[in-house]
Amino acid sequence: MSSGRRAGLPDVDVTEPLVFVVTGPVGRADVPRLCEELRLLLHGAGAAGRAAGAVDCDVGGLVRPGLPAVEAVAGLRLTALRYGRRLRLRNASPALTELLTLTGLAEPR
Repeated sequence: MSSGRRAGLPDVDVTEPLVFVVTGPVGRADVPRLCEELRLLLHGAGAAGRAAGAVDCDVGGLVRPGLPAVEAVAGLRLTALRYGRRLRLRNASPALTELLTLTGLAEPR
């Protein structure tokens, strides 16, 4: 007999992770827009009943990952934290990973 409940943790959607994609060259002027886009995504995810957790940020499409990209990652991490989430980078280039390590913004291992 089934209780009608799904297995696993309640309110955790493991079938569709929340993904935010950053592509193209990123300049300092783009950081507020990216943070606002993430805020809207997280606000919508909260309204949809998704539980807090990590949000995946795919940065594989970044062109010229330099200091503006590092600033964007810092801003996106702060935005995610404001919604009780952790920002988890996907497809980060070695250059971006090195810059994040040098600035102390690398993800803990």
